[in-house]
Amino acid sequence: MNIRRAELKDMEVIDDLLSQVLEVHHSARPDLFKTGARKYTDEQLEQIIQSDETPIFVYEDDEGKVRGYAFCVLIQKLHDNILTDIRTLYIDDLCVDANSRHQKIGHQLYDYVCDYARSIGCYNVTLNVWADNVSALRFYEGLDLKPQKIGMEKIL
Repeated sequence: MNIRRAELKDMEVIDDLLSQVLEVHHSARPDLFKTGARKYTDEQLEQIIQSDETPIFVYEDDEGKVRGYAFCVLIQKLHDNILTDIRTLYIDDLCVDANSRHQKIGHQLYDYVCDYARSIGCYNVTLNVWADNVSALRFYEGLDLKPQKIGMEKIL
């Protein structure tokens, strides 16, 4: 097992995993999420992989196959009128390949991200989860994450 920064050579498998996430979201909310679409173009994904502000960490198994990822974004609002000057590592996306779930890969990725965030002086790690993604909600609750804010909607 190895968790490391994503490299350009990982783009194809990352794109496949992004498709799995999209289908989970589409199944739950087809009114919001398209099926068969791509979240990022190749150019966008290359930029994300290469930026220190948007680190992606991948879980690589003993055979060298990427089985999961965590997309992260560094956020810091300095001198805001109402917010303190904390540094946050936001997990934009965390995915484990459907065929590799229930092996603690997601836990290991999350722990790695938290250790990374501590090492660069972050105050907290945050993420968003869709309310209809019950398995993800349970997973994050099992990691002792607590709601920070709640988004609400009324469909018209």
